Amino acid sequence: MAYTRISGISPSLWTITSLKAISFRGNHMKGSLSDKGLCKLRNLQELDLSNNAFEGILPLCLSNLTSLRVLELSWNLFTGSIPSNLFSNLQSLEYVSLSYNHFEGSVSFSSFGNNSRLQVFELDSHNKELNVDTESPHWKPLFQLKVFRLSNCILNKPNGEVPSFLWNQHDLRVVNLSHNGMTGEAPTWLIKNNSKLEFLSLRNNRLTGEFSLHPDSRNLDMFWLDVSVNQIQGEVPYFLGSVLPNMLFLNMSRNALRGTIPVSLGDLTKLYSLDLSSNNFSGEIPAHLFMGCVSLTFLKLSHNNLQGRLLPGKSNLTALWSLYLDNNHFFGELSHGLHNSRYLQWLDISNNNISGKLPDWISDFEYLSTLVLSRNSLEGAMPLSFCNVTRLRFLDLSLNNLTGIFPPCANLSLLTYLHLQGNAFMGPLPYISSRTSGLVTMDIRDNKFSGEIPRWISSYSNLRVLLFKGNSLEGSIPQELCQLKNLSILDLSSNNFSGLIPSCFHRIPFGGKRPFDDTFYVRELGWTTYRSFRTYSFECEVQINQYVQADFYTSDVQEEIEFISKSRLESYKGNILYYISGIDLSMNRLTGPIPTELGTLSSIHTLNLSHNRLTGQIPTAFSNLHEIQSLDLSHNKLSGEIPSELISLNFLSVFSVAYNNLSGKIPDRKAQFATFEDSSYVGNPLLRGPPLEKGRTRPVELPSAQPTMDFEENDPFKESFWWSFTGSYIGAFIGVISFLYFYFYSLPR
Repeated sequence: MAYTRISGISPSLWTITSLKAISFRGNHMKGSLSDKGLCKLRNLQELDLSNNAFEGILPLCLSNLTSLRVLELSWNLFTGSIPSNLFSNLQSLEYVSLSYNHFEGSVSFSSFGNNSRLQVFELDSHNKELNVDTESPHWKPLFQLKVFRLSNCILNKPNGEVPSFLWNQHDLRVVNLSHNGMTGEAPTWLIKNNSKLEFLSLRNNRLTGEFSLHPDSRNLDMFWLDVSVNQIQGEVPYFLGSVLPNMLFLNMSRNALRGTIPVSLGDLTKLYSLDLSSNNFSGEIPAHLFMGCVSLTFLKLSHNNLQGRLLPGKSNLTALWSLYLDNNHFFGELSHGLHNSRYLQWLDISNNNISGKLPDWISDFEYLSTLVLSRNSLEGAMPLSFCNVTRLRFLDLSLNNLTGIFPPCANLSLLTYLHLQGNAFMGPLPYISSRTSGLVTMDIRDNKFSGEIPRWISSYSNLRVLLFKGNSLEGSIPQELCQLKNLSILDLSSNNFSGLIPSCFHRIPFGGKRPFDDTFYVRELGWTTYRSFRTYSFECEVQINQYVQADFYTSDVQEEIEFISKSRLESYKGNILYYISGIDLSMNRLTGPIPTELGTLSSIHTLNLSHNRLTGQIPTAFSNLHEIQSLDLSHNKLSGEIPSELISLNFLSVFSVAYNNLSGKIPDRKAQFATFEDSSYVGNPLLRGPPLEKGRTRPVELPSAQPTMDFEENDPFKESFWWSFTGSYIGAFIGVISFLYFYFYSLPR
């Protein structure tokens, strides 16, 4: 009665004592197995309650079902300990699957000491609270397993040894020992000892040693090998592709492998996914890899020491979807070697030494959704054809030498993340289709964009991060920004903005009460077709029956931005961006009072209004900035007293009102204000009280010749300001010296 959507088990079922098989797989049934009626079915041979919502503990009386051959309880909500005598009493068991529950406590494999029939054992844990011991010295297995899945457990505490009984297993087809904290040398002998092995996952352990294979250990059945996230060293055997010729999935990432990538990998014509990232591979990518792996859809070689030309003159990767070559030492210009990869969706070649111009042929990839070319030496103007990449969602061209005007792209209506930081783009702000309401990040810092912020900025209704720092933008800050109700981070610093701070900023919650979603995660869902296993059949021997299943893999890019917080440049990546909010309007020409309405931004973490010409008093309403961590109002013309109510700001760790015209008593040194030094208050001659020198007013301290944050180099206003300031200072100094000289010279001798 599998997949029939029945809601419960009738008690009358337990009266049919002649039952040999029960299957309620996939009915989403709830409740517990505490009813002991199940344990009266002494003739029961097969019990399948998988893919339901059963909960509670397993009844002890299950150990009375001594005829049981198949016990399938996976994908439920069972908790508690697995009964210690369950396996020792059920000596007829051939198939056991208790995976994906919430068991805890301890299980010892010695309880299978008298079982000679066991072929399948699956105990993949959900919660990593189950201790499994396989190393009892008093037992040797009498069985030969076909499937052994034991992942996400606490295995062989405290040393985490690889289960030694596997040395005596020679008929294994599936082995999953991932996420167990295993130590010692990688058990590559599993491949040699089991000629029919198809699936081996040792992912996320602490395995060491080399990945050693014998040239004669040819395995025609293996299609899945994952040894990623370990500490495996040495070189990959040069003959790997010839001894495992039918591989579909190969993941050796995040180890300490070195040497060159084996040329023999190019012989893997069925290979679907290859990940060798985060190792120490050197040399060039074998050209045979680009020509021979005709089925490859996912290739990731990031974070190695690879060098040479980025791409060959031609390739045969016609099925390629995702290519990651970032963080290596590739050089030269972008060749046309991927022309045949017409289905390419993800391309990341960032942080290399790529030079030359952006080629026109990028527009040929009609399915391209993610393009990351940052931290290279690309130069010249953007080709107009770039606007034809109409499915683009993530674009990062930051930290190159690109120049000219960014072309207005009315076709990029799907663009969600735009990064142009650190180039030499000029002209008006880049216009992306007004239909792009899904734009989340717009980072154009440190370019030469000029003009005013256009009114169409309000059409980007989903914008979370807006970074315009370090350009030559001017005019007033437009009211249209206040329509961006999802905005969390706004950086307009180091420009030429003038006029008042918009009081309507209080309409933007800046991170407050926003539901958590995957906005800052760019995720690709793909699939790897592989063979999975249904491993029992009623009234016949347990067999491995293969069928095709789509296993989803993901290619993730976490959104990353930089923002000055607590007086230093911080990098925020991924979901942490949900918890960061701030406004930076520093180093502009803003005038007038600070809007009292800003005091309602109770969720904001950073507020920087320094290096402007703001006047008036510090709003008492700032005491409502309950989450504020950094507040910088320095280098303005503020007057009046520092509100004593600010003492209630419990998270404030950076505070500066230096170089204003403030007066009166500094708030008591309580709470966070007890941590602020005199540098927070200098340059206000009428301020008094600790931490300034007690009992007297500090003299005015002239600002240094350079501000604490860099001005734009080519800003004529700021240059003339500092030249005039320096000239006035020198002139005053010479005048005082001249006066003293003539005064003393004229005294009678």
